[in-house]
Amino acid sequence: MVLVAAAVVERDGRFLLTRRLKGTHLAGTWEFPGGKCEPDESPEDCLHRELLEELAVPSVIGERLLITRHAYLERTVELHFFTATLDGDPSPQLGQEMKWVARGELKSLELPEADADLIALLCEGEPG
Repeated sequence: MVLVAAAVVERDGRFLLTRRLKGTHLAGTWEFPGGKCEPDESPEDCLHRELLEELAVPSVIGERLLITRHAYLERTVELHFFTATLDGDPSPQLGQEMKWVARGELKSLELPEADADLIALLCEGEPG
């Protein structure tokens, strides 16, 4: 099983999403920024590291919103979603696309299946 940490960053009613690069698992899907935890690395430490590496921005990791597991054909992931605050403006470092998305747009994007429970939680009470 692959342990993954992801940041739910919200500013002005919009969530920060990045697009998975070509040649990666689930290439082309939009996701909450984060990545795989190293052995003996806490999800919080992993997320802080990943945000620095991928978006060149320091962060403050907040509360854990959700832990979910999903089995893809290739692998099973355990995702730990945290609220996070960025100390500055993110700047994609790997050539990935990045955008801020309104809550109401989340359901219309192609996101990994593993994110379904988080999207349901974030869109609770939203029309559509």
